[in-house]
Amino acid sequence: MDLKLFATVFGAIFVAELGDKTQLATLLFAADREADKWWVFAGAASALVLTSALGVLAGGWLAAHIGERALRYTAGLGFIAIGAWTLLRG
Repeated sequence: MDLKLFATVFGAIFVAELGDKTQLATLLFAADREADKWWVFAGAASALVLTSALGVLAGGWLAAHIGERALRYTAGLGFIAIGAWTLLRG
């Protein structure tokens, strides 16, 4: 097991998810007095696992069909575009 890779991915995703809309939605579901907190946790955790699996599968497929350098540039430009769009809307 590559613990350095695990720690890097864990840290990046953990920080990215803090205060995310997904976490806020989960908080609101859990705030319902009648909601079973374990079912809220199970539903949220399952959804995050499935979306992560889809991301890994898509990343693996893209890596097999597109060069790593092109992927890095495309991802970087995508993040810049989202940031610019967010700033312009605000």
